[in-house]
Amino acid sequence: MSTIAIDATYAVDPQPSGVATYSRKLIETLADLPTRHRFLLCYRLSRFPQRRSFLRPIASKPGTGPTFATRYYQEYLTYWLPREAEVFHSLAQRPPAHRFRKEIVTVFDIFPITGSDYSTPDFRRKFSALLREAVARAARVITSSRATESQLIAHAGVAPEKIRVIPLGVDPPRLVLSPEERRKAREELVGPGSEMLLSVGVLQARKNTLNMLKALQALPPKYRLVLSGGAGHGSQAIYDFIRDQRLEDRVRLLGYVEPNRLTILYQAASAFLFPSLEEGFGLPILEAMANGVPVVTSGVSSMPEVGGDAALYVNPQDANEIAQKITQATEASALREQLISKGLARAREFTWRVMAERTVEVYDEVLAL
Repeated sequence: MSTIAIDATYAVDPQPSGVATYSRKLIETLADLPTRHRFLLCYRLSRFPQRRSFLRPIASKPGTGPTFATRYYQEYLTYWLPREAEVFHSLAQRPPAHRFRKEIVTVFDIFPITGSDYSTPDFRRKFSALLREAVARAARVITSSRATESQLIAHAGVAPEKIRVIPLGVDPPRLVLSPEERRKAREELVGPGSEMLLSVGVLQARKNTLNMLKALQALPPKYRLVLSGGAGHGSQAIYDFIRDQRLEDRVRLLGYVEPNRLTILYQAASAFLFPSLEEGFGLPILEAMANGVPVVTSGVSSMPEVGGDAALYVNPQDANEIAQKITQATEASALREQLISKGLARAREFTWRVMAERTVEVYDEVLAL
């Protein structure tokens, strides 16, 4: 049995998405695996009081699974932590404050390095420095797509032999609405007789929200766009466009949406839009598919890896093409049913358990070095 420390800080994020979802699902699923490792869930001081909101995993039968303990994780205050663990796993693509004997880092994306329009110069400088240090120190680098693997090699100087590609998972929906319930939910959101287009993600330049709005302009008035996600870099331009183009009646801005309500949004949608310019993975694609919604997404970056043959792909820079594919996904009934069927099957291929099992394999691999 070995002790592995995990940066669990983001697992207690009150509005989990992205890194937080991954962190929580990894820790929860590790508790169900037949590994005898001991895990230290490490929380920064700012989040330590919130740890009780995320139930600490306990092996269901003593002696049959891993054990868990919690630790403070703060620079200067936790200098003793490296003596307790053989391996440290950073889940937030940054190096730990103290050096451990062996380190692993999960990298979701490197867009601040690859895209100058996706974040502020200050954020890019800080992110780049932390990322480069983390991958240089790590014995293994975990990432969720081949696209990000290629970027790590080309832009961050990571040796290919250090990288392990482990896709994320998706849960089947806990609630499945009937066709009539879906219709009613859709009408509550966008009105009777309207087609509801849904996009999930932070409102920012990288998510290509402006081109979604331009595609909406090219569609008949019955099409409405529902945007779920908080404000990010470039969001003011999105708000200005909606106001200047007088799209207020056709666009709903919901901000962050709780997971249970998000399930209803997915199932109420006529189609799901995800024409992002760059993604490390693209988990909302799988979430939409698992909820039985046809997906229109970009044919670049990691998105074809996630969607496979179960999505319609577009040039994210071409608003007219986005509009055309939306029309196909909503109005071509045979194609629509095919996309829904293929999407449901595609989502079943990605499980959190497989993700956690393969992560434990990386732990064992690093421990053997």
